[in-house]
Amino acid sequence: MTRRQHFVIILILGTLSTISPFSIDMYLPGFPAIANDLHTSISQVQLSLTAYLVGISVGQLLYGPLLDRFGRKLPLYVGLVIYLLASIGCAMSTSIDMLIAMRLFQALGGCVGLVAAQALVRDLFPVNQIAQVFSLLILVVAVSPMIAPTVGGYATVAFGWHSMFIILAIITALILVGIYFALPDGKQPDDSLSLRPAAVLGSFFTVLKQPQFLTYTLVGGIATSAPFAYLAGSSDVFMNIYKVNEQEYGWIFAFLAIAVIAPTQLNRFLLRRFSSEQIILATLVYQSVVGLVLVAGTWLGVYGQYGLIAVLFLFLCGQGITGPNASALSLAPFARHAGSAAALMGSFRMGFGACMSAAVSVLHNNTAVPMVGVMTSCAVSALVILLIGQWIIQYRNKQRAIDEPLTEVLL
Repeated sequence: MTRRQHFVIILILGTLSTISPFSIDMYLPGFPAIANDLHTSISQVQLSLTAYLVGISVGQLLYGPLLDRFGRKLPLYVGLVIYLLASIGCAMSTSIDMLIAMRLFQALGGCVGLVAAQALVRDLFPVNQIAQVFSLLILVVAVSPMIAPTVGGYATVAFGWHSMFIILAIITALILVGIYFALPDGKQPDDSLSLRPAAVLGSFFTVLKQPQFLTYTLVGGIATSAPFAYLAGSSDVFMNIYKVNEQEYGWIFAFLAIAVIAPTQLNRFLLRRFSSEQIILATLVYQSVVGLVLVAGTWLGVYGQYGLIAVLFLFLCGQGITGPNASALSLAPFARHAGSAAALMGSFRMGFGACMSAAVSVLHNNTAVPMVGVMTSCAVSALVILLIGQWIIQYRNKQRAIDEPLTEVLL
């Protein structure tokens, strides 16, 4: 693979991975306008975000077996066309119920990009390069929260909130062209893999039996749910409590996105000296401490707008490190079932994200406490699960090392 091909593949896989983040981030500045136009409340509009996350969670479980059975490209084309049509449906929504339904279909189509991108990384790159490739993908993905809310804010003011979904449809059409002309096929279709429910569940069960997958998928899923709590609550916190406008919110969101981008690239250098396991542990300890400071300061009312932004920045710095390392460790044990593994991993993450965004909506009390409280609970819970999971993995490895020589002697 030449450097040019490597760059093009990373770029396409990155854009595939940005479909869902862009779909979430871009319409956040439009929440007040959507609520006003559809004669509903901000908390009801937040449910359209929850519906999107639920759709991603469920949809990824469907695409995993399809990507293993039919290869990578055919399910990609089908999913992205569904997403494109649903985006147009979102733009034409005349009620909050219609918008929520269209967002669900949009997610069911667009989530194929998340699963396919991760499976293709496993197909096209050596195992020892996966964590670094994921770091590069996150660099591309991290551009979306810098651009999307700003574009969404200006588009909402200039053309109305409907225009955001038309922009998403156009972007998806361009991605489809790039996939057709420049993306390698990856794993070929496997006719031996059945799509019968029992066989599909058997593939998922095979993946779930792997302790390394289960540990790091749970850790990654819970830890990376913190930004979803932030996504669900930030527009209300900054636009309703601190009274910033759509454009100002877009710039705040873009600034906080830097907290994810910079550590993503730092991870590439950390991997030269430390293992992914060590990096995740240190990062979650850091986030848990910062999160507790964030909750305490918010509860006591010591942060103003800029103080809150500063501590949120420090907390979000950990997200760009935990995500790629957890993904690499989750997928490393698999080759044949990489699509199913990627689907389960992505489904867990988005499922947890949906729960956290819903929790922020349910706990809404016109303060920032629900948002920062849920964010911190994600980091602390992930740290506890990591410590337990690493102990189980080490124990099983020791038992295997003891049992194997005994088996050889008996034979």
